[in-house]
Amino acid sequence: MHEPTRPSRRSVLAATATLTAALAVAGTGSAQAAARPDERRLHALVSRMTLEEKVGQLFVMRVYGHSATEPDQADIDANLKEIGVRTAAELIATYRVGGIIYFTWAHNTRDPQQIAALSNGIQRASLQQPRGLPVLVATDQEHGIVCRVGKPATLFPGAMAVGASGSVSDARTLGRISGAELRAMGINQDYSPDADVNVNPANPVIGVRSFGADPDAVARLVAAEVRGYQGSRVAATAKHFPGHGDTAVDSHYGFPVITHSREVWEKLDAVPFRAAIRAGTDSIMTAHIQFPALDDSGDPATLSHPILTGILRGELGYDGVVITDSLGMQGVRTKYGDDRVPVLALKAGVDQLLNPPDLSVAWHAVLDAVRGGELTEARLDESILRILRMKARRGLLDDPYVFEHQVAHRVGTREHLAAADGIAERTTTLLVNKGRLLPLSRRSHRRVLVVGADPASPSGTTGPPTGVLAAALTELGFTATALSTGTAPSPAVTDKAVAAAREADAVVVATYNVTADSAQRTLVERLTATGRPVVALAVRNPYDVAQLPSVAACLASYSWTDVELRAAARVIAGRVRPRGRLPVPVQRADDPAKVLYPIGYGLTY
Repeated sequence: MHEPTRPSRRSVLAATATLTAALAVAGTGSAQAAARPDERRLHALVSRMTLEEKVGQLFVMRVYGHSATEPDQADIDANLKEIGVRTAAELIATYRVGGIIYFTWAHNTRDPQQIAALSNGIQRASLQQPRGLPVLVATDQEHGIVCRVGKPATLFPGAMAVGASGSVSDARTLGRISGAELRAMGINQDYSPDADVNVNPANPVIGVRSFGADPDAVARLVAAEVRGYQGSRVAATAKHFPGHGDTAVDSHYGFPVITHSREVWEKLDAVPFRAAIRAGTDSIMTAHIQFPALDDSGDPATLSHPILTGILRGELGYDGVVITDSLGMQGVRTKYGDDRVPVLALKAGVDQLLNPPDLSVAWHAVLDAVRGGELTEARLDESILRILRMKARRGLLDDPYVFEHQVAHRVGTREHLAAADGIAERTTTLLVNKGRLLPLSRRSHRRVLVVGADPASPSGTTGPPTGVLAAALTELGFTATALSTGTAPSPAVTDKAVAAAREADAVVVATYNVTADSAQRTLVERLTATGRPVVALAVRNPYDVAQLPSVAACLASYSWTDVELRAAARVIAGRVRPRGRLPVPVQRADDPAKVLYPIGYGLTY
């Protein structure tokens, strides 16, 4: 089959004659020029744009399909229903959007080769338009539990796992390699790293997506990851300003309120964002949260002029791109209608409007606000210039296409996968090891039963967790079998697991957010009552250990992606020593006011 390739330089120039003429003032487009965009060049581009084109540049939109021009019929139908266009190419022609966001569920990310072809198709569709500009192709590649591009791309441990290693070098390596792979696939903006300081164990939306609860440690790792991504020509995005780490409400479905005082915000939430700004982050994402100490109007931060312009722009001195979190989330839709949200966001100081639920409504609302005088065209120009600077810094204005035939040699390479394994080995945290049960001995504990929760596998990983753990332990010389018991095992399932445990030499149980009345806790207690040694592995929140006093050993992997599970198996088997240290405190189950294990706690052998 003929392999699609990167468009030739000649075809690029032919398709972008108008753009080339406008760029002539810039000269050669060297790496140095990319680092310091030529302002005359950017102003020339803005001056040639129509008002409608300017409005389009502010939007980053989803679109269904694996191809920019020939998606599957089901994706055409979904696009027509949600956006009123058939394809990504039609989306660009109709709305002249400045960015497109990739999602797994939108069928944008089947495999690296396809992703690169889709990205090139999107760029071609945009550059063929009159006064066409390269598109910011973005995604949420946080690693850990939030990933849009899966295997065979390299998948790394998530933020809290990296926080357990505490390694600035690892954070930067993660950003560098992940950024290089994203860029090879034509993705040039990543909505990572998460700069939230997670101080609420009940946080349902951030949790292990945060590097931890120590603002200084989070700041160091955020800055390192920013530098790693941007060194690979991918725009990093620190999120979610002004800080989403202390909430028990998920802003996808509700409207969280942060009750921190201004003094607490300065010492806690603001610290990683200041570090991201010092590191030169290209963009910062807003949070759909109410923060009364910073703005008592009741508006979400995304729509708050005091927070975005007064604090972020004014006090913190940030002049990069400010992007909203998804405008389809309930947290930003609670107080205002979908026609007002994008206008209010721009008035607050936002530059990019991410994924509105109805693009036509949002696009026309901004257009009408300019025509009616509520927004000025000069205000739009400010945001467009910031967006163009970001595109220029990452080399998009000169070189928007990728080499499709080189993707296999740049994504998921042996060297990259080995780096991910090495980082993962430095994250696994050992919290309990009674009687020095671990590492398990292949002589006395050869037969291992792996049971527990099997949550839906994060995008692109093998899963299920029990199967991955059993396979890894078998490769390490044990005879391991898997029995999935789920996140809420029934009495019958628990009985089955207990019967199987009696035939094993040791039991490894994967736990997932255990609570005091959880059926998972009952399962673990029943397993320990068999007299068989039980090793618990918390595959999401490390707080599970407080609910599992009966286990002989307990570890935290901070996620259930393959790379973290395999690393945990190597620790359990003694192939590597546990080196992770808790990046968050674990409170006692019977008295949450008291700390059971402090930040920095971790055993080894």
